[in-house]
Amino acid sequence: MQLRFAVTLEDGTVAESNFTDSEPLEIHVGDGTFPEALELCLLGLREGQRDTRRLYPEQAWGLHDPGNRQQIALRDFPPDIAPETGQIIEFELPDGDEVLGTLIGVTGDYAEVDFNHPLAGHTIEFEVEIVSVAPPQ
Repeated sequence: MQLRFAVTLEDGTVAESNFTDSEPLEIHVGDGTFPEALELCLLGLREGQRDTRRLYPEQAWGLHDPGNRQQIALRDFPPDIAPETGQIIEFELPDGDEVLGTLIGVTGDYAEVDFNHPLAGHTIEFEVEIVSVAPPQ
């Protein structure tokens, strides 16, 4: 499936959009590109259709969990990263998986990192236009 989409926050800020890009996004439902609730918004839509849905945090990227904030020693950051508030940094987990964290602040020798998805806790508007649909290969 190829589509154009926009995710807009409750204050009108466009968090992500490819409506102005030259190429639509190609996804396969179930591939993890979107949370399940966003994928459910796609079901039944045909080529050329456009739809907009309002999704609450628990339907989209989840509620913000304060337990997902951690203090990380600055010495544990890669040497090529100078931690700054607001940075989104990719961290490698012990099992080799990667996770994104948003740097909340630096105090002394530690940085506070929020490992919630940046859109967690937000009610969003999900707008989508289906460019093409193809059966799974």
